[in-house]
Amino acid sequence: MTSLTQAYLAKLVVPQRIITMIRKLGEHKGKQELYKKQAPEILENLRQVALIQSTESSNRIEGIVADDKRLRAIVEEKVQPANRSESEIAGYRDVLNTIHQSHADIPFAERVVLQLHRDLMKYAGGYGGVWKATQNEITETLPGGKTRVRFTPVAPHVTEEFMRTLHGQFANVERARELDPLLLIPFYVLDFLCIHPFLDGNGRMARLLALLLLYQHGYEVGRYVSLERIIEQSKQSYYDTLYQSSQGWHEGQHDVLPWTEYFLGTLLAAYDEFESRFGTISRGHGSKTDMIRNAVDGFIADFSITEVEKACPKVSRDMIRHVLGQLREAGIIIPVGKGRGAKWRNAQPKWGNK
Repeated sequence: MTSLTQAYLAKLVVPQRIITMIRKLGEHKGKQELYKKQAPEILENLRQVALIQSTESSNRIEGIVADDKRLRAIVEEKVQPANRSESEIAGYRDVLNTIHQSHADIPFAERVVLQLHRDLMKYAGGYGGVWKATQNEITETLPGGKTRVRFTPVAPHVTEEFMRTLHGQFANVERARELDPLLLIPFYVLDFLCIHPFLDGNGRMARLLALLLLYQHGYEVGRYVSLERIIEQSKQSYYDTLYQSSQGWHEGQHDVLPWTEYFLGTLLAAYDEFESRFGTISRGHGSKTDMIRNAVDGFIADFSITEVEKACPKVSRDMIRHVLGQLREAGIIIPVGKGRGAKWRNAQPKWGNK
């Protein structure tokens, strides 16, 4: 039983804290056009950085990694993928670009979900774009190395029917305007993940589809700030809230609100970061020092010099080291660890730093 049935929605009570989050996101949305007109060159720099970070983080959440230089070259389409991980990264890049460029023209239907999954997997093998043929499970690895099942999705033989029903319900609720889009989108994402319609790529597809729906409802922050990076930096909360909200899903006894609150919190964090970065850079006329300071302020978890370099692609490592030294002396950041694994941490932790 999905979260978009009339029976489920009829008994739903949305707490005031979530209503407040929706109101704040509406205020952020209203400022977007102003930023677009003020300094398009700043937005283009943020867009390029977000594209790389989104591709890297969303794949890394699933354990798919690549060398930093190779990843950047793949995202910029300068090299062909050389192994399975790079192939999956290239597929994510392509779908992300499609959503960025054509979101307004993409109908939100199950056939489109299949097409996007085909593109996601096209470099990695020939099983993309088809519903799962065998049962899959959502598992976790315990400290001792053993695994346990966290959730059992719907069976393969009913997957197509469930996806058709989900999209029909989504369209009906959206058309009737019975639910705010900022509730409709996370509800859909939870149901998609509970169905788990593909053998591989479900988590990446869920994040891509969320981005597509946010775009289609006017929330464009994902173009300039990587939502995937924020999710990665609060990954434990991401998995925990999905687990909480999936319990009882098959019987329609689940609580979609823990996941919804996390989803909206991620979006608010992205807007706060976007406006902070835009304001700092524009007030400082885009100086390299301002760019570094702004990048550091945007990190939620511990960060490395390499991560600052990715956020400030036009700034030298020597300059980054110099500014980080200044921030350390000012008590804004503190060092964590030594040697090659050394990182930095904001002295005042932000939302999501668990």
